[in-house]
Amino acid sequence: MTMHETASTISLRDLVAQFNWERVTGDDSTLERLLETAATNRPGLELSGYFPNTAAKRLAILGDKEIGYIQQEMDEVSQRRSFEFITGEDTPAIVICHGHECPLILAEIAQRKNFPIFKTPVETAHTVVNVTNFLDEKLAHSIIIHGELMRIHGVGVMITGNSGMGKSEIALELIQKGHQLVADDRIDCYRIHNQLIGRTPKMLEGFMELRGVGIINIGRMYGVGSFAHQTQIDFQIELVPFDGNEEYDRVGIEEKEYSEIMGLKILKMRIPVSGGRPMSTIIEAAVTNFLLLQEGFDSAKEFEEMVLKAIAVNKTEEENDGTVSQ
Repeated sequence: MTMHETASTISLRDLVAQFNWERVTGDDSTLERLLETAATNRPGLELSGYFPNTAAKRLAILGDKEIGYIQQEMDEVSQRRSFEFITGEDTPAIVICHGHECPLILAEIAQRKNFPIFKTPVETAHTVVNVTNFLDEKLAHSIIIHGELMRIHGVGVMITGNSGMGKSEIALELIQKGHQLVADDRIDCYRIHNQLIGRTPKMLEGFMELRGVGIINIGRMYGVGSFAHQTQIDFQIELVPFDGNEEYDRVGIEEKEYSEIMGLKILKMRIPVSGGRPMSTIIEAAVTNFLLLQEGFDSAKEFEEMVLKAIAVNKTEEENDGTVSQ
């Protein structure tokens, strides 16, 4: 499984467009400032004049408490000192919530420095949650994995294996059976809210490459329901070449195998590929068995328990037969 890691940033322009904030200060050039973290900063300590260890690279949020403190507790000198610091180069912008007006001294300093300030009628708590959730997704580090990503019976299944294993052809068979394609060849994986989310670049959604055929439009051929924009990745199937000398897991009672991707463990199953094997049907069966595992039903263990019970019964009968003979 080949992986390449990438990092993400987002411009202030995208954030402002998402929430339709009203601009108070700052020209268009300030919208190109980049945000690097999803966390926000409510600068209470900075307003009180304590500047060490401040979270300067976070988006600053001013709500009811901060505006009240500025209006009731801060004189002009303390305002100028704090506002000069808060509007530093590292701070992406300031957002004033709950429909409050921007303090005059803050607006004056921001205009002089061409620093971006916005306001919104949305209350502070909701603004913080909305911004954090949006940035958490947009700024999530990503891993690019080469393989197929499908939604099979509602499960996000990543199909990996060496080049030439027929992954795209198997994915096409699964699509023809009514399952959904998420990504062909390139899977962009993100860790968002402790979940592994997979998608593909926007321009590649609904397209697939088949050797000898070229690029095909899955959405047009099989309908808009044949592909999905993204899915949580729950299960990995690695396709391996069939080797007659290899001992494969035939019963399933061996220790379960997991892949660790961006710190999250995903159940993994290796399935050998050989000519004539109905791979799409086998993968459907593997996913169905995965769903049973999620519900607490382990077919392999159930079979093992049945075998052990049968052995115990046979042993008891043999002992009884021996007693009767004596």
